[in-house]
Amino acid sequence: MLFPDWPPGPGLIGIARLAAESEVLEHKRRVEYLELPVRSFIGRCSSRRVPFEWTINPYRGCEFGCKYCYARYTHEFMELRNPEDFEQKIFAKKWNEAEFRAELKKIPRHVDIAIGSATDPYQPAERRYGITRKMLEAAAGERGRRFWITTKSDLVVRDCDVLEQIARANRIQVNMTVTTMNERLARLLEPYAPRPSLRMAAVRKLSEARIRCGVLCCPVMPWINDSEASLEAVARAAAGAGAVAFYGNVLFLKPCARQVFLPFVERQFPSLFRRYRERFEKSAFLRGDYPRMIQQRVQAIRERHGLTGRSFQYETETFADEQLTLFDANQPRISQTRADRRLECPSQQ
Repeated sequence: MLFPDWPPGPGLIGIARLAAESEVLEHKRRVEYLELPVRSFIGRCSSRRVPFEWTINPYRGCEFGCKYCYARYTHEFMELRNPEDFEQKIFAKKWNEAEFRAELKKIPRHVDIAIGSATDPYQPAERRYGITRKMLEAAAGERGRRFWITTKSDLVVRDCDVLEQIARANRIQVNMTVTTMNERLARLLEPYAPRPSLRMAAVRKLSEARIRCGVLCCPVMPWINDSEASLEAVARAAAGAGAVAFYGNVLFLKPCARQVFLPFVERQFPSLFRRYRERFEKSAFLRGDYPRMIQQRVQAIRERHGLTGRSFQYETETFADEQLTLFDANQPRISQTRADRRLECPSQQ
């Protein structure tokens, strides 16, 4: 056993068993990299609440350590239940170009394929293992595809050449997530992610290379980054960098994210802690007037800056009801097979 806190090997099935058998590739001071055998590189998302049907995640786990990250639950399917495991045990999928190409060939053309729906495809692991780059190179000969990349990293600029090649015969858009232009706040919220100015510089370089870009202010957090001035600053920078789309959706806190985010609020924003605790105590999702107000605010800002191009947009409130039973500790555990199928189509944050 690689990790003594995991249950005994014979009790593991599915992705948990594969993870337990993963080979350790490298150790850093706070992160361990492992190679994960995979059954498939491209997953199908059955939810009608997200704007894509197929997902590609080159890695499991994400090193950026964003305090609000919804995707921490994905490590639970591997029996890694400490929320910090998601950012400290990073699994690189064992690359097989022939298998990836065969999977891609089976997917109908003109459907949306999201790269980075659950973890960042340009996190630090990508500098070491280059799996995202390899996937893009394999896709470069395709025609009539629709690719969406979502990232917080300026490393995406490294792949301008292959992105340009893909864009000649396919539709591709890079969505850069920027929650705030305040670099001090960004460092608190996203401690290991590139600072906002670097992300916007990447949008500019991609746009200059004629790669279509959007900027996602996700999540919008009450009393933290939800003011009109804060959202306006992100949109203004996005427009100045050549982005064509801007979007924001309201924070939601599944149990795994709540374990990290609420203590963070208590430490860094103690005056807000009671209000957050009360609002997220019984539900992972905020409902009612507040989400509608943010939606209207974001829409007005989009129109003001001409950032009305298509980007990923989610019906967050209605999506909640469909997914919440997955994360309710009082519900019977979902079968591993079903969990594996749904693992890589969470909503975007």
